[in-house]
Amino acid sequence: MKDERLRRWRLVLGGDADGTGCALGGTDAQMDEALAALYNGGDGERSGGLGASAPRVARWLGDIRSYFPSTVVQVMQKDAVERLNLTRLLLEPEMLEAVEPDVHLVGTLLSLNRVMPEKARESARALVRKVVSELERRLVRKTEAAVTGALDRSARTHRPRRVADIDWDRTIRANLKNYLPERNTVVPSRLVGYGRRQRAVQREVVLCIDQSGSMAASVVYSSVFGAVLASMRSLKTSLVVFDTAVVDLTDQLHDPVELLFGTQLGGGTDINRAIAYSQGLITRPTDSIFILISDLYEGGVRQEMLRRVAQMTAAGVQVIVLLALSDEGAPFYDRDNAAALAALGVPAFACTPDAFPGLMAAAIERRDIGRWAERELEHAAT
Repeated sequence: MKDERLRRWRLVLGGDADGTGCALGGTDAQMDEALAALYNGGDGERSGGLGASAPRVARWLGDIRSYFPSTVVQVMQKDAVERLNLTRLLLEPEMLEAVEPDVHLVGTLLSLNRVMPEKARESARALVRKVVSELERRLVRKTEAAVTGALDRSARTHRPRRVADIDWDRTIRANLKNYLPERNTVVPSRLVGYGRRQRAVQREVVLCIDQSGSMAASVVYSSVFGAVLASMRSLKTSLVVFDTAVVDLTDQLHDPVELLFGTQLGGGTDINRAIAYSQGLITRPTDSIFILISDLYEGGVRQEMLRRVAQMTAAGVQVIVLLALSDEGAPFYDRDNAAALAALGVPAFACTPDAFPGLMAAAIERRDIGRWAERELEHAAT
């Protein structure tokens, strides 16, 4: 046990055996060399262990995939891009074939989309498609179940056609005055049930996504969710991305990979312009959900932005502001704008991808989104 503890400390601390008295050999020595290439530099400076050679970095990426689990590999890849400035090398096909695909790497590739050489583009698309496929596998069923259930529950009727359509809990509550003690039963004079599923569009959903660099993971997740929602006939889903310009990518929702390559991460931010465009997409305000995903740093006209949000809520649109749609929580965001939105009854909060289906269900049922978010935070804390 003592030797194993010293071995672990030696791998954590790096250097040589002088500090721990533990020498490494075999696979441990190779693991130590891979870690040293990335982490031996001081204050985030380049350590020189990898050099600037794409083949050498590709070998290093292959090494860490053989020594560490994929979750650790993803962290090391992210650190390598930041500490060793490997962005340029990610444009090489051999590099793309060596890395472990994850959401953060997809975000980095999307930011390089405009400068990516053609020889690397196919490798990049294959990597992005692999990440998107995994996200769809993880999120599609939960999203469809939550949204479909919420649409059915929101279509209440007092004339359910089948016994299976009766909401027994609400029916009993509505008929408690008809309780017969001698028979220990309730005689329902009024039934409450679920409406039969409609083929017509029941809700309009507009996803409006900030393309600034800090929102990269949110752009990836939003695109996948947008594609899932667009596949549901009961929803009319639109997806808009923006920086200082606004791009409507709704016609690409059938293919989230193409959609992602239609984005352009980075640049300025004009939230007001994006909201103005999104307002034009809403034809049934009381049946519409508008989701703004942004860090709220506004480069446009702030007061006009707030006025438009107030207009939308007054018209009956369910407005939701997400500071991030990612597993990392909220990035830096404009707290003044978040407070101003809260004053309009529109809370701004971060949402994890796993919680998003529940958020959509709450919005469809027109529940209090602020309270829903508080319960989610409490649940996450426990």
